[in-house]
Amino acid sequence: MTTMKFKTNINCGGCLRGVTPALDGNEAIKNWHVDLQSPDRTLTVETEVLTADEVKAVVAGAGYEAEPVH
Repeated sequence: MTTMKFKTNINCGGCLRGVTPALDGNEAIKNWHVDLQSPDRTLTVETEVLTADEVKAVVAGAGYEAEPVH
């Protein structure tokens, strides 16, 4: 299992509800969480197969931005 972290523009409960169907709907994403208390609104994703670019694409498909944090 790989854990990746992303800086996002998901900054409220409404945004979280907007991105949830895309993240929950991707079977390759085993677990995810957005820390709304973090200044970077950090999205943590656990997956076995997706790359950072693929996770970015899933988030972008829901209308939000995600940049990998290294």
